[in-house]
Amino acid sequence: MDAGMLTPVMRQYFAAKELYPDCLMFCRIGDFYELFYDDAILVARELQLTLTARDREKKQPMCGVPYHAAEVYIQRLLRKGYRIALCEQMEDPKTVKGIVKREVTRVLTPGTSMDPSLGAEQSNYLASVQLKGSCAGVALLDLSTGEFRATEFTGPGAWAAAVDELGRVRPVELLYGSGLLGGVNLAGEPETSAGLDAIRTKTAVDEWVFTAEYAVPLLRNHFKVFSLEGMGLGGHEAAAVAAGALLHYIQKTKQGAVEHVDGVRYYERSTCLELDAVSVRNLELVEPLFSGESAQTTLFYTLDACCTPMGKRLLRATLLRPSNGLPEIEARLEAVAEACSRLREREALRRSMDGVLDLERLLGRVALDSAGPREVMALAGTLGCLPGVVAAVRMFAAGRWQELGKMAHPTLRGEATKDGAPGGFGLIDGIKAPAGPSTALRSAQDDRFSENGFDALEDLCGLVVGTIAEEPPVTFSDGGVIRAGVDAELDELRELSRSGRQALVAIEERERTRTGIGSLKVRFNSVFGYYLEVTKANAKSVPADYERKQTLVNAERFTTPELKDYEAKILTAQERSGEIERRIFAELRATLLAGAMRMRATAKRVAEIDMLACFAHLAALRGWVKPTVEESGVLEFVQARHPVVERRLEESGGGRFVPNSLYLDAGSDGASPDDASGPAVMLITGPNMGGKSTYLRQAALLVVMAQCGCFVPAERMRLGLVDRIYTRIGASDNVARGRSTFMVEMTETAAILNTATSRSLVLLDEMGRGTATYDGLSLAWATVEHLHDRIGARTLFATHYHELTLLAERLTRLKNLRVTVKETSTGIVFLHTVEAGPASKSYGIEVAKLAGLPAVVIGRAREVLKLHEKAETQQVASALAASSGETARPLQMTMFTPLSQRIVDRLEAADVDEMTPREALNLLAELQRELKN
Repeated sequence: MDAGMLTPVMRQYFAAKELYPDCLMFCRIGDFYELFYDDAILVARELQLTLTARDREKKQPMCGVPYHAAEVYIQRLLRKGYRIALCEQMEDPKTVKGIVKREVTRVLTPGTSMDPSLGAEQSNYLASVQLKGSCAGVALLDLSTGEFRATEFTGPGAWAAAVDELGRVRPVELLYGSGLLGGVNLAGEPETSAGLDAIRTKTAVDEWVFTAEYAVPLLRNHFKVFSLEGMGLGGHEAAAVAAGALLHYIQKTKQGAVEHVDGVRYYERSTCLELDAVSVRNLELVEPLFSGESAQTTLFYTLDACCTPMGKRLLRATLLRPSNGLPEIEARLEAVAEACSRLREREALRRSMDGVLDLERLLGRVALDSAGPREVMALAGTLGCLPGVVAAVRMFAAGRWQELGKMAHPTLRGEATKDGAPGGFGLIDGIKAPAGPSTALRSAQDDRFSENGFDALEDLCGLVVGTIAEEPPVTFSDGGVIRAGVDAELDELRELSRSGRQALVAIEERERTRTGIGSLKVRFNSVFGYYLEVTKANAKSVPADYERKQTLVNAERFTTPELKDYEAKILTAQERSGEIERRIFAELRATLLAGAMRMRATAKRVAEIDMLACFAHLAALRGWVKPTVEESGVLEFVQARHPVVERRLEESGGGRFVPNSLYLDAGSDGASPDDASGPAVMLITGPNMGGKSTYLRQAALLVVMAQCGCFVPAERMRLGLVDRIYTRIGASDNVARGRSTFMVEMTETAAILNTATSRSLVLLDEMGRGTATYDGLSLAWATVEHLHDRIGARTLFATHYHELTLLAERLTRLKNLRVTVKETSTGIVFLHTVEAGPASKSYGIEVAKLAGLPAVVIGRAREVLKLHEKAETQQVASALAASSGETARPLQMTMFTPLSQRIVDRLEAADVDEMTPREALNLLAELQRELKN
């Protein structure tokens, strides 16, 4: 369009759009955000808004949303992956003659927005990835809480490891250098970016941003440090560059000074129990395996009894990154054991956190200047709860109980307690807990509950409470945000405003008396100010000194010199009051941000207290036990239950979970595997629906819980630290990338065999079923041997290849297990019990019958099964052809016939020395009948 034909407002719009072409331009015009042309068409379609136009020919489409309700519409667009630029009015329209100046003040993206619908336990990560040679860096920032961390990976598999990390974290937006994700063969590896598909928004950034010359100084300047070594980024250039690119993006999108982002932390995946994206999904740690399912199927839902949003997020993060350090795990377990044994103290500690809101996100809103008076008062309310939490922790740690929550209590007044310990509810100064197990609650990792480690922030709380009104309005335009007595000039102006209103009431009464018009009223609106309103019927009684301001259908509006004077005084006082309130609020905000580091540190300690108290609460409520964690290769649990399935059965009234036991021993690091006292590989056979997959997942979940510091549902558990859990469970394909179910299965198995160590836990379920019988059996056979002979990892291998059970005769550290069923005249009953020995058959036809297959199919399947049991490959093919009238064709058979294997299994299991002659004859008779049938 010819620029000369554009109105001044549209010239402003197109100038802003030129600077941000990839954003939807929300242009503030009066009380609406307006969108034009292509942006209007797109937004009207996405939000189901009415599309209008600026001209009669409708060649200039437009749509808009109310300014006061824009956040709802904006969040809907952000969740769809769009970017939004807010073009605001930079001047007060009342004071400007002509066109109001407009500029883009902020760019909102999925990774930089403060989504109010975000769950308390969820994080809103903005991520960046950097690839340089054989080194990949990943940085993560949650702007809502200020959490900022980075890591890097080196070697031939660096890119795949970075993608796996992103797939595990699931950021809402990913930044990358232009051209990085163009589908090229990165670092000489096959294209491995399938894990990026789940990230809806991917934003390309100029390549020069991802350079050490630009990104590293940017980080140093923001954190005001000479070197990044103190943050762990020394020698990790790729991680530092990725973090610097994130910071650049925050500045480019005008998110503000973000004072709450006060540091970046480098982390190593090897310092925790590693869980790749596949294992996180298969184990349903934080999200259901299938979209649309209830969150009740997740371990997070089962363990979430936290009282605070910070505790919920820490629990979720801990499940994704369980500890791998024995001292940290033991400290947490000791703390949980101490709290579990002391009901009154534990529940008082949990009650003390009832009023604690999301301290981190409230601070984030303050830092991003999106917090109003009520949000700041909510922050003060949370800070006001901290003294009670401190007192509860102190009473717990000191091994005594005193009533909490009363400000008259000596510990809250700062007086000495009965035992002479000083009180106070700020820093817990000088309080020493007695030696012994009661110190465990205070001695978690990093001295979380130490005497000088908990800042109750009472000074900041007092500052907010002393500044903001007890019940502040939603916005500053309503007035009354600042408490009386804070500013003398503000108090004077408020008094003037009140007295002015009283004067207006007096004017109204006097004018009614003078004119004799009983319906005369003094009114106000934002356009005409104060005026005298008289009905048409009384217009003849209006005095001559009244000045007409407006004529309506049923009334006339007038003013007087006296009314004008009072209007000027009142409006000037209100405007000046608003300016003072905004100034005081800005000063308060600056003071709060100066204490941002203190608030974030306190929030982290509250989160840790909350999570440990949650673990103790669950342990006491559900009868869970403390696991023994050690540096060994053992994985043993006795009469253990699956925590998620057990809870769902309880909630649904579906019965009792059948517990099972397990013993694996991969040997200690550096020791010969032959020195291990137990098997390292368990080969599990049995029918579908019998519980094999549940047994596998149960073992993994108990390991995750134990290394998080949580008690477990078992009679006893002993765990040698696990460095990584691998899962190959279920069948899925990736059609978009041309990968069949079998290809996905083999890719995941390859990752296991190439990276697992003797300290790993490997779960393989039904490997090799996606191909021909010989192929699948051979691959499964070789995989078991490789895990046993070369890796030595603790392994649970569930299979329907009963031929694999023969490996127990060749592999000294492999043991057979089976899930049991009971055969009845009407079918089979699943007992869900795991016991030693191989299964004799898989009962596939019986399971199919339970699934509802037609009776004719079930009958024909039984006939075919009998044919398979009577003959070898060619003979079975001929018999099938004869029975169906078709030409004979060869069929693939298993290496050993099911019939012979069952008889061999029964003979092997028979204890000849303990059998009586009659029992031996009965066994022979049963085997003979089986042969005849």
